[in-house]
Amino acid sequence: MKKIVFATIITAYSFVSCFGQISDRQWLNLNYAGDDKEYHNLDIYLPNPEKPTYKAIIVIYGSAWFGNNLKQLAYNTLGKQLLEGGFAVIAINHRASSDAAYPAQINDVKAAIRFVRANAYKYKIDASFIGITGYSSGGHLASLAGTTNSVKEYTVNKTTVDIEGKVGNDTLASSAVNAVVDWFGPIDMSLMDECKKPKVGNSPEAALIRGNPADNPDMIALLNPITFIDKTDPQFIVIHGESDHVVPHCQSELFAKALKEKGLLTEFISVPEGQHGPITFNESTFKKMTDFFLKEAEKK
Repeated sequence: MKKIVFATIITAYSFVSCFGQISDRQWLNLNYAGDDKEYHNLDIYLPNPEKPTYKAIIVIYGSAWFGNNLKQLAYNTLGKQLLEGGFAVIAINHRASSDAAYPAQINDVKAAIRFVRANAYKYKIDASFIGITGYSSGGHLASLAGTTNSVKEYTVNKTTVDIEGKVGNDTLASSAVNAVVDWFGPIDMSLMDECKKPKVGNSPEAALIRGNPADNPDMIALLNPITFIDKTDPQFIVIHGESDHVVPHCQSELFAKALKEKGLLTEFISVPEGQHGPITFNESTFKKMTDFFLKEAEKK
């Protein structure tokens, strides 16, 4: 009997994986790039009660850019809080640094946003408001998405990066986001060693750009969300634990200062004794995130 039950579960899961929809409230493993790659899948969750449409938040996992299939973790960590707040939640995968060098990761994020906007009517999404949030490397990508609204290509000295990219079939749709919550994302990779200098050796950022950060200042600048900030960008909340030993707290201090100078910082939340997740993730900070997105969504 156990074998039969197990086989039934596997068959059901295979159906979900292939066809996406498991109910009128949830779609899993939708491919936003028009290929068969798992790292280009996303999940959509709709809240209760039933409404014609829902404003949406994209959530991105942290993995030091090493992970390419952790969207469930992003949903469990941040998405459930936002779903309870009444938002449609879209948890996305993206290419890892081992799959492709930067800017592949932000190209994937923007492709996912375009997919959501282009197909909003299919999934009861009100595309007038799409927020984005993420933690750690996901916070970096969410922040980069927010500061590069309308940026296609960008050049620093002699190095040019295609930020928008051409991933997927919805390249005519907008990849703009309307509000951002950054949870302890790395920002300036030239200052990841105690905010004094870049890390040396086999750091995650070295893997991401396929080179030593100290030897690639232009590419490091093109990886930095601060490089792209202008007054047309959306509002941000930045959240960071004061005892974070993975991403230095000063990274968010630098980012919050730059956002504030442009009038884009709603709040910088510095969590006493907060670590890289533990303590920093708490009832108060989750509520701050949800309330911020609700307030920004009301403007649309």
